[in-house]
Amino acid sequence: MKQYTEGETKAERKARKNANKECRPLAESITPDEAPAKLPINLSDATRYVVCLKYGTKYSADYVNKLYNMVKRNLTLGHEFVCYTEDATGIDPAIRIEPIPLVSGVTGWWYKPMFFNPKLGLKGVILFFDLDVVIFKNIDYLFTYEQGKFCIIRDFNRHVIKNYNKFNSSIFRLTSNMHSNVYTDFIKNPSAPMRRYHGDQDWLRATIKDGTYVYWPDEWIESYKWEMRGRPRYDKSPRGQRDFDINGDPIIKDTTSVAVFHGDPNPHNCKDQWVINNWTI
Repeated sequence: MKQYTEGETKAERKARKNANKECRPLAESITPDEAPAKLPINLSDATRYVVCLKYGTKYSADYVNKLYNMVKRNLTLGHEFVCYTEDATGIDPAIRIEPIPLVSGVTGWWYKPMFFNPKLGLKGVILFFDLDVVIFKNIDYLFTYEQGKFCIIRDFNRHVIKNYNKFNSSIFRLTSNMHSNVYTDFIKNPSAPMRRYHGDQDWLRATIKDGTYVYWPDEWIESYKWEMRGRPRYDKSPRGQRDFDINGDPIIKDTTSVAVFHGDPNPHNCKDQWVINNWTI
């Protein structure tokens, strides 16, 4: 099984090369219980949305339904779950479906800039999840942390470079009308950023300026294969390959609530009992 996508391999190689360059300081270690309790009135009263994107056939409707159920089990704050897709076949009827405004040449993750569209139709606080995540503890603090700021994951190459300063867009939060240039600049000529940048998260990092965003504390959201499983090796395989099919015990910090399955494997490929218990129910 392929353990790294081409993009991840290139990103890690580049990260190691640039290890000595000046980067943003490491996100402070904060537990969920320490998240700010006092919320600005205008945001605490706002509608909360949990949103996801399903485009094409890479992920089945089952992934949407499981994400919906994981959120329902682990989020106690009032919210509406919304899936943006061009094909709602098989998606739980309890989930609100919104159509993707299809754009010629745009596919997959390149539809993420649409969540910054000031005319998206969602007015409030928007929490985005990729479909390839496992949520296993309470996530209320993803709404209450650093209210009024754009929040995103510090990319998982942080496990190699202590102060790595890139975005991972698997989970991010914004308030409607925030950073609308992410969408408006993209939609003017989508092919230009799609040629220049490897993916949507690099586009977000280029258009969202320093001082206008914060990273989620690293230990709240972790990479399943790099941080929680520690890259288990195949017993008999070429050097460097790792086995994520076999059952194993991930290392789970008390403060971690979400595991991200970037690249390979996807949750349905894992035979870990932990994954089965938290994703397949």
